[in-house]
Amino acid sequence: MKLLAPNRLLAFADGLLARAVPGGGDRTASWVLSSAPSALPSARRMTRTRLVQWGLQDQADVADLLVSELVNSALRHSSDRIRLTLSAEDGLLRCEVEHAEPVWPRRRGGREHLLLADLACCWGTAHTCEGKVVWFELPAPGLV
Repeated sequence: MKLLAPNRLLAFADGLLARAVPGGGDRTASWVLSSAPSALPSARRMTRTRLVQWGLQDQADVADLLVSELVNSALRHSSDRIRLTLSAEDGLLRCEVEHAEPVWPRRRGGREHLLLADLACCWGTAHTCEGKVVWFELPAPGLV
């Protein structure tokens, strides 16, 4: 299996996608998760721990919930590894969940989409040659 490369994805209207040059240094973290059920509590623990390290504990509860939903969705529809990437810059916390298989359900309106629409300031999906990325952003006041 080809491991997923670290992402810096920018999604634009009409499904266009651009990959930005990685940056952020100590405010970017990425992990490859197994497709085992243990990936879910691991993703939650890593998200919360990293946000506390970055001083973003105010965003930890919402980020934890949204990451849980996206990783859980990936686990339901996949038997392959999942990449979780967090980055914080320019007043935003960005979370991405990428899956190597391009076959994800195309339906909209599942629980994760409702939560994303309600809790994230913006969110979206993007298709890559390796699969699909679902991302969301949360405001991180005071973060520059």
